[in-house]
Amino acid sequence: MQEIIVNLHMHTRYSDGSGVHKDIADAAIQTGLDAVIVTDHNVLVRGVEGYYRFNRPSTSLRTRGVLLLVGQEVHDQARAPQKNHLLVFNAERDLATLAENPQTLINAVRDSGGICFIAHPKDPEAPAFHETDISWEDWDVQNYTGIELWNGLSELKTVIPTKLHGLFYAFFPQFVGYSPITETLNRWDELLSHGRTVVAIGGSDAHAMHMSMGPLHRVIFPYEFHFKTINTHVFIPQPLTGDVPTDKKMIYDALAAGRCFVAYDLPAPTKGFTFKAKGLEQSAIMGEEISVKGGVTLHAHTPKPADIHLLKDGQRIGVWKNSYAATHNVNEAGVYRVEVYRSYLGRKRGWIFSNPIYVR
Repeated sequence: MQEIIVNLHMHTRYSDGSGVHKDIADAAIQTGLDAVIVTDHNVLVRGVEGYYRFNRPSTSLRTRGVLLLVGQEVHDQARAPQKNHLLVFNAERDLATLAENPQTLINAVRDSGGICFIAHPKDPEAPAFHETDISWEDWDVQNYTGIELWNGLSELKTVIPTKLHGLFYAFFPQFVGYSPITETLNRWDELLSHGRTVVAIGGSDAHAMHMSMGPLHRVIFPYEFHFKTINTHVFIPQPLTGDVPTDKKMIYDALAAGRCFVAYDLPAPTKGFTFKAKGLEQSAIMGEEISVKGGVTLHAHTPKPADIHLLKDGQRIGVWKNSYAATHNVNEAGVYRVEVYRSYLGRKRGWIFSNPIYVR
């Protein structure tokens, strides 16, 4: 398997972002991403997908390229507040007109051959900035691919109770990232406990917003900064080929299967993390099932020493402190996943959140 770094869930001037697709591509190349998925609100922008090269020929980055794909963030604009946002990938048609009924929307995504993820499941209000709670509410829906476990903008809203806090984080955004919101993690474990396969992804929700307070003006979380933080590392069967349809299919197939993990790449690069299972007659990676018959050995490896937590059905069953690796033998069926924490800027922060291995 080939590991690639994908940043997804971001916005351009076609909705409420400040940049254009070329700006996003340039920022992605500068930060070393392999692919980005742009998801403007309720509009499917056509004619911009493809491989982009850096537009400054005097730099060494001119030989790098990035694959830019386009999806949608669909939600009902007539609803107040506008809850129930859905990230839609690979549907190949504009589905914004179906936003009023989340289940109808999800069904249409599947019928179109696409995949979809519940965006920012917990997204609290930020009254100081007149931001409303836009969490997901309709949890009785079925057949979505997964959830956005870690959303950069949702987390920001949890730490800005006043405009003074907002001003601080505008100038020092590296202090924001800590972990997925607890309610979202708990919701994911609850969904998994019902026997469902629910894929976790991480989204930057990048807007490159412009903020002014008196004489002060600043771009809040430029695309370049966001692309260094919450990424989704995806495992595809071969290196990217440079052919857009082929590479697009590999990425979306891997996301649909859960062959990926959520990473906070700012404290240290997470590339090289693995979580695998070895059984009596088969093996498995993230997103896959394996039989418990004869016992299963789980093994996690991190690229740098960190605190590795192994969870079964949402409960911690082992912690390896300041370690590169964790190995654990299991004889019980369950949903096993890994969380990894690493010190950065004076506190332990979430670094890696794996998708599960399903021991059946």
